[in-house]
Amino acid sequence: MSDEMYRRLMNIKNPELHKFIAWAIDLCKPDSVFINTGSSEDFDYIRKKAIEIGEEMPLKIPGHTVHFDSPYDQARAREDTAILLPGGQKLPFIRTKDRDEGLKEMYSLLDGVMKGREMLVGFYSLGPKGSPFSILAVQITDSYYVMHNENILYRAAYDEFVKQGERARFLRFLHSQGELNEMKQSKNIKQRRIYIDLPGETVYSVNTQYGGNSIGLKKLALRLTIKRAMEEGWLSEHMFLIGVEGPRGRVTYFTGAFPSYSGKTSTAMIGRLLGDDLAFLRNVNGEVKAVNPEVGVFGIIEGINPIDDPLIYEVLTRPNEIIFSNILITENGEVYWNGMGKPEPERGINYTGKWWKGKTDEKGNPVPPSHPNARFTVSLKAFKNLDPAYDDPNGVVVGGIIFGGRDPDTLVPVFESFNWEHGVVTIAASLESERTAAVIGKPGEREFNPMANLDFLSVDLGVYISNYLKFGEVLTRPPKIFGVNYFLRDEQGRFLNSKEDKRVWLQWMERRIHNELNAITTPIGYIPRYEDLRILFREVLNRDYGLEDYTKQFAIRTTKLLEKIDRIWKIYSEIPTIPKRFFDVLEEQKQRLLDARSKYGDVIPPQKFE
Repeated sequence: MSDEMYRRLMNIKNPELHKFIAWAIDLCKPDSVFINTGSSEDFDYIRKKAIEIGEEMPLKIPGHTVHFDSPYDQARAREDTAILLPGGQKLPFIRTKDRDEGLKEMYSLLDGVMKGREMLVGFYSLGPKGSPFSILAVQITDSYYVMHNENILYRAAYDEFVKQGERARFLRFLHSQGELNEMKQSKNIKQRRIYIDLPGETVYSVNTQYGGNSIGLKKLALRLTIKRAMEEGWLSEHMFLIGVEGPRGRVTYFTGAFPSYSGKTSTAMIGRLLGDDLAFLRNVNGEVKAVNPEVGVFGIIEGINPIDDPLIYEVLTRPNEIIFSNILITENGEVYWNGMGKPEPERGINYTGKWWKGKTDEKGNPVPPSHPNARFTVSLKAFKNLDPAYDDPNGVVVGGIIFGGRDPDTLVPVFESFNWEHGVVTIAASLESERTAAVIGKPGEREFNPMANLDFLSVDLGVYISNYLKFGEVLTRPPKIFGVNYFLRDEQGRFLNSKEDKRVWLQWMERRIHNELNAITTPIGYIPRYEDLRILFREVLNRDYGLEDYTKQFAIRTTKLLEKIDRIWKIYSEIPTIPKRFFDVLEEQKQRLLDARSKYGDVIPPQKFE
């Protein structure tokens, strides 16, 4: 280290931190080390170096840059990611590896990997600084692109490390992009490894640049914080956090968990935005409060257009600090992504190098202008619907938690659980979502995804669900739990709802939290009354809402719902740690559905329950 960098590090009086950084230097053998204090000068240095080295390229609009990942490094690498556990322990649904074996492999891959490069060390806070919610983290990387992302997405917290000194407990992230090709992309994809060491609260990542595998504080940190949440009795969730404006200027806060392509981002953008992806939830004096650990968005860009996503589209097309990844640069230096509502260009440059209309890969498959998982990174401050409470160290009170998936034929568009326990078991833990073309496998099949968090779990699913149930037991004011389904179809395969209808469902949920609307009791929970929705459709969308539409959408499909219970029962019956009460709640729902079916038949109009 230079004298200046050494001084910066020694300002933090934390021997554990010094030991970790010294060890990483000794292992990775960089030529130099840069300590990022989070100052505007340091942020500027990282931005400039990303362009100078060629990890990013400047674009026509001021502040916009583009980064290209390898064609083989375009998404979270499930097959190369593992949770390291001692003694070869196994967990249901989670890829694990023996800790000693995994660390040995990782250390050999990282040995000398940064020769000829600068090591970057960044200090961040997950959650508002100085907040009871916040968790400190250190990111070490040799990628200016990765640290540029971290600087946008997280709160710089060098000052917090200085302040806390020896008291600072922190998560650790060590990443190297490995050897690069002429396009500055990770070259040794076959040696790509992402290992999460739970006992050491450390994530190692090598031979990858894709954000989900390399930006430590994103989904990699989620695995570490889920484990910490289990131990400390709170929830670390894959959820948006928004404020919904109700009558008379009232704002009610919601979190929401949706698997990919189920409406998560579009729902988050309807409200007053606090976060689009992650949330920490804690019990504070009997009510749930939440913060967003992030201050930026690492979002999927495909399909964002001025009609369906005006807020995001506006952000992406004006001067601002934005990193685009894996989109197309046209010949005049503009960006193009699939589904942006403009004609496809004839040629340009994308993650495969030179691109032209009709280009195919080595297997003869068409290469689209931008990758389906192309992304953008931007600060929350760029959004005009940002809620002022987004950085409140005390968090916001959560009135409702929403769970949604792609379901063509079973669940109604919106419903409310009877209570916390019923919601956790029959809505959150029973979440399924239809596969889309973007997910490997057969489109149309249902994928089990409890709490939309299965990909990121680092603990036994039974323990995770038990923690959820216990968390609710001690609340004096538990949030209401809602299920939504924007993807219900008729027999001809046509959607029964428009994209805009979710605005009405949010308003119904907001009013239910304040006990301003009655509801109909059905075997699966409470559903809206037709009269209330008719008024809300007129108020919110200035549209008539027909009784026939209501009857189709809110029919209780008993046979389909019973089939769902059988699927869920089978999955959980193979997990020994699931509490008995879980099955009791499922059984009660099953009996209600069987009784209703014997009385009213297979598909029951909502009016029968009034």
